Amino acid sequence: MSASYVLVGWLLIISFIVSACAGVGTPVAPVPTTRAVTTATPAPAASTVPPQSEINPPAKATFLPEEAIPPSLKLEFSTDFSKHSVPYREILSGGPSKDGIPAIDHPRFVSVSEADEWLEPVEPVIFLQIGDDARAYPIQIIMWHEIVNDVVDGVPVVVTFCPLCNTAIAFERTAAGGQVFDFGTTGRLRYSNLIMYDRQTETWWQQATGEAIVGELTGTQLTFHPASIVAWETFKQTYPVGKVLSRQTGFNRPYGRNPYAGYDDVNNTPFLYRGPETPGTLLPMARVLTVQWNGETVAYPYDVLKQWRVVNDTIGGVEVAVMWTPGAASALDADQVAGGREVGSASVYRRALDGETLSFLYNDARILDHETGSEWDVFGRAVRGPLAGKQLTPVVAVNHFWFSWAAFRPETRVFSSRP
Repeated sequence: MSASYVLVGWLLIISFIVSACAGVGTPVAPVPTTRAVTTATPAPAASTVPPQSEINPPAKATFLPEEAIPPSLKLEFSTDFSKHSVPYREILSGGPSKDGIPAIDHPRFVSVSEADEWLEPVEPVIFLQIGDDARAYPIQIIMWHEIVNDVVDGVPVVVTFCPLCNTAIAFERTAAGGQVFDFGTTGRLRYSNLIMYDRQTETWWQQATGEAIVGELTGTQLTFHPASIVAWETFKQTYPVGKVLSRQTGFNRPYGRNPYAGYDDVNNTPFLYRGPETPGTLLPMARVLTVQWNGETVAYPYDVLKQWRVVNDTIGGVEVAVMWTPGAASALDADQVAGGREVGSASVYRRALDGETLSFLYNDARILDHETGSEWDVFGRAVRGPLAGKQLTPVVAVNHFWFSWAAFRPETRVFSSRP
């Protein structure tokens, strides 16, 4: 790739980012400044599903000395900037101001059949299920908003996506004291990663870790919920009565177009990254699936998972299975999300089931367990065999580009064995 092509490509990416963030530029029409008028979001109810979080809560926050704050920040935010656990020099402007990338606060949902009219089979969607409520959040939508404040099976959640890091993460948005937060975008980045803020205290939160890093709640940890990126066809076939985030968001965006075309290239340099040098174990833009549990962190390169299809591993003393399946396109590759190259989908599950620890293998284009020969899908469901109908317990696992995860968790073990 020539230097001139790279320069032009990055100029286009910057142009698209400004368009995505500010809502201006051709061919995007003027963006409404009001919120969507929709049916009311259901009132939060007590969850019937215990929170699932394999991320270790951080130790008590170490507050750094008070630093001078740019006056513009004090005009934008009512945040208590005297409290922070990271140096302010690590925080950069991403271009837009506060809420310049508008969160979806009152999401509408459509049926699978309705969404199938505008979603291509290979398009990536963020899959989240709590109880019997299975939902798909198409990345072609959320990449223009980065945050969806939602209620799933009575549980208030925030579904997030940071395009620069390729991180799709869901958190419960209820604090320990019962207060429900709703989140917006600060317009700032740390290590290229989205920094959110809650509208109740205007505390700033790091998306990659779910930790409050600036403001009143500094040191507080959000609870993760398992969320994975899967192909639309996979979700559609598995959850025909699932709910799909609607394009009727109240904002005028060219949903389906990728404003970060060409970014997902292993030979690229991370955009707007200023942080620790990335360990050379992998290239900075290598795609990985990451897990942290009981003090151990592991990254599974997608290139390796594609060869293995299923990996039996132990993380923090817990037996897990990492499953990969083809079919999903990269959202950050081509001009259109549906035109991205295939990268596949990966998820992680506990191998313990009904008092027994299963082990898995890939054979004859199927994922099977050694113990019973039952066949399993990427959602951790036994679809054929003696265990048909059984469900493995999902583990929080997050897609990242390697530079993003390594910046926050440099101690990570990289899975590198060959099948």
